[in-house]
Amino acid sequence: MMQAPSLHDVAEQALAQMRAAGFEQAQVTAGHTQLNELNVNHNEPSLLRSTDSRKLSLMGIVHGRMASTEVADLDPEAVRIRIAGLFADAASAPQDPANAVSSGQSKRIVKGPQEPQLDLLAGKMSELLEFRVRETPKMTIEAADAKHTLYQWQTLTTGGSALGGSVGWYGMMVEGGAREGKAVSSLNYAYGAADDLQIGPAHAHFGIGEMMRETEHQIHARPLGEKFVGDVVLSPHAVASLLGWLQGQLGDVQLIAGSSLFRESVGQAIAAPLLSLRSRFDAPGVAPVSPDGFIAPSVDVVRNGVLQTLTPSLYGSRKTGLPHVATAASGWEIAAGETPREQLVAGVHRGAVVGQFSMGNPAANGDFSGVIKNSFVIRDGAVGAALSECMVTGNMARMLRDIAGVSRERIDTGGLLLPWIRISNLHFS
Repeated sequence: MMQAPSLHDVAEQALAQMRAAGFEQAQVTAGHTQLNELNVNHNEPSLLRSTDSRKLSLMGIVHGRMASTEVADLDPEAVRIRIAGLFADAASAPQDPANAVSSGQSKRIVKGPQEPQLDLLAGKMSELLEFRVRETPKMTIEAADAKHTLYQWQTLTTGGSALGGSVGWYGMMVEGGAREGKAVSSLNYAYGAADDLQIGPAHAHFGIGEMMRETEHQIHARPLGEKFVGDVVLSPHAVASLLGWLQGQLGDVQLIAGSSLFRESVGQAIAAPLLSLRSRFDAPGVAPVSPDGFIAPSVDVVRNGVLQTLTPSLYGSRKTGLPHVATAASGWEIAAGETPREQLVAGVHRGAVVGQFSMGNPAANGDFSGVIKNSFVIRDGAVGAALSECMVTGNMARMLRDIAGVSRERIDTGGLLLPWIRISNLHFS
């Protein structure tokens, strides 16, 4: 049986074909993903499967015109035909002198578990199902999985960059709702990636057990029934929404559009001193390289409330004139505070513990209005009933400044390591 060509050989041949087609600059990534996964549906194990897939990502630039594509068929002739089509696509693309590929980057990364332990996956799923029966019998696990992923890749550019490696990780995901009679909770979920699932039982990972317990408590939700200005205690899942907005303000889209609220704020306080945000590119399932082909060193983005840097890609940097900051596709943490989570709640006179935000994109100035889901009312420092149809309005930028507490506890989902955060001055209705 003929052995499949190595990822390096596939990438090298594709890059040569890109040059031969007439591209002046090109970046190619040959990737190989191996997935071993055990699935559960409706509280019952349903499927154990293994998948093996290869993909070639191509990006080429000619006369400042850029086009990109992905190819699943790695046969050399199929790749050659697609590259010819890609060249035609580039010829009709808008000309932009900011288009470029990386140069001089070289690194090989090997991290995380490289081989799956199928008995471990089965054991963790068994633990999860036993936990449900024992602790949260009113909850139905609509879908869940325990899996091992191994991603191997090789990226080459015409600028001489060569980045590649092999990253393995374990993951779990649980999604479902709870029911009692005709009353049902809203959908809830938890997930994450880890190098080792053997550290603690299944429900102790990624906040899974707490999510399942809270889902049962959300069966009999009720409307707030009043309007007031109060505090929220954001769960890590809700903190991720606030973090996503902030990162959007610091990245390419908003910087290039000229709509970033913080473009001129480097070196200035944009948040309460309790907030520090930094990279975590060594996290499970994360490789410290950027999607545009750069080694991504560690970076402090916000330190004690003060903005340290913006994060434009190579393209964003060339487009705006701002310094290029290479960042990985994921891997971030907000530093833990010194306040126990219970004390964050105890300090709230009126407000809510927020599990999730459901809203559209905030306005250009950061104003937003949205429904809070998987949430509980707080009155006089005590958590009360689950909430339904509760609206919260405010401003994202002001929320950063109105941070009143950061928990000592955090939830680690691999790509994100986040605490609970208390924020004042939100409008409830």
